[in-house]
Amino acid sequence: MTGQEPLNKKAKFLVVANRLPTDLVTHEDGTQEWKRSPGGLVTALEPILRSHHGAWIGWPGVADAEPEPFDQDGVTIIPVKLSAEEVENYYEGFSNDTLWPLYHNGIVEPQYREDWWETYKEVNQRFAEVAAETAAENGVVWVNDYQLQLVPALLREMRPDVRIGFFLHIPFPPLELFEQLPWRDEIIDGLLGSDLIGFHVPGNAINFQRLTNVRRKHRVTRGKMSCVGHCGHIEVPQKEGSPRFVKVGAFPISIDSGAFDEQAKTDEIKKHGVELRKRVGDPATLALGVDRMDYTKGIEVRLEAIYQLLQEGRLDPEKFVFVQLATPSRERVDAYKELRKRVEEKVARINGEYASVGRPVISYLHQSAPFEDLLGFYRNADVMLVTPLKDGMNLVCKEFVAASTDGNGSLVLSEFAGAARELRTAYQCNPYDIEGVKDAIMHAIEDPEEERRRRMRALRRQVLTHDVNRWAKSFLDALPEH
Repeated sequence: MTGQEPLNKKAKFLVVANRLPTDLVTHEDGTQEWKRSPGGLVTALEPILRSHHGAWIGWPGVADAEPEPFDQDGVTIIPVKLSAEEVENYYEGFSNDTLWPLYHNGIVEPQYREDWWETYKEVNQRFAEVAAETAAENGVVWVNDYQLQLVPALLREMRPDVRIGFFLHIPFPPLELFEQLPWRDEIIDGLLGSDLIGFHVPGNAINFQRLTNVRRKHRVTRGKMSCVGHCGHIEVPQKEGSPRFVKVGAFPISIDSGAFDEQAKTDEIKKHGVELRKRVGDPATLALGVDRMDYTKGIEVRLEAIYQLLQEGRLDPEKFVFVQLATPSRERVDAYKELRKRVEEKVARINGEYASVGRPVISYLHQSAPFEDLLGFYRNADVMLVTPLKDGMNLVCKEFVAASTDGNGSLVLSEFAGAARELRTAYQCNPYDIEGVKDAIMHAIEDPEEERRRRMRALRRQVLTHDVNRWAKSFLDALPEH
């Protein structure tokens, strides 16, 4: 196993997340190595981590693995062990079969099981204990996402000196949905251990403030309803002394858009994109979907829209190809197994009725795509279909915009993606309105070139200006001093 000696310094800046920024990979011969996991969050936080003797706490992605902490490019990597049973109950169970569907508007029915909840509590306690041991005096701890919502309060109890930020990377549901959760008060208490709670869009921040106001009768002060940044305070009574105030705000996450733009402009990616387009028949119109195989992403919606457009003769199967790249996800969860079955049946039906020999209308891959393929498709697609039924932000649409260096792509975007608030010149649609989705697709294909370019210019200005570094800075700048 590769890795350096562990560092003994306490971390002035600590990131706590379900997963590490590097994965423990086991090869066929049984040897293991750490493989870096590129991502926007890692890119944004690495410079801060390095300059502050920083550390990152998370699970290495392998059940029962217990590697020692080590240094990676100036950042201390601290793995947290999860047993196979804990992965099943805490991660696949409570996190992804209870919280995930509940927070995404109950698109599938959440499952409420006491044994899952007990394991969720135990794992959150373990993460909090590791954070308490690692953080320097008066340090900053940034806790991330729905898997670790109990950590802020647990950590505050152990380390009242540290400043705690929490960011939720998925939607936060309205009061009427959240109240289904049998352990709702415990989750609220966990989050209110933070000094700052961040969400992607103001609506989610307002949902949380409303929830705490109604359920806990906390005093809430609120700024503008359309706030970006600091939205308001929640007053949390203390056993002794004055009340504590928790800031709540909206901080829309983004990508390393400059890097996407720069890489997409290279001759290698330009040539590769042309080759990819030829491989799928060099159609007059190339449409693209890039998603995890998840029921929130609206993959079935776009397939149904394409099917109906073909039936109606508005799309010509000899001139149109849709490439759907669907990354495998949570394949042991029943809802995901059923989704894959439905998607593949729909793909087969469309191709069976409208493809010709050697030329499918839908080119579908259920596998992870190399980064070069993603960039090549992004740059050369005429239309990008991003149609989630509910999404915290959705960074795929921002990647597409950043990589559309020629300015000639069209983005069809669901109103229920958090990104829709920023990307207003996309061809927006309601994914529950199939006629509206069909019309958005056709406008994205048939509008005059100058109109399509005007829309993309505005999208690129937004995405290239508001990058992931700006997001991280805005969140950390809002974190209150003690």
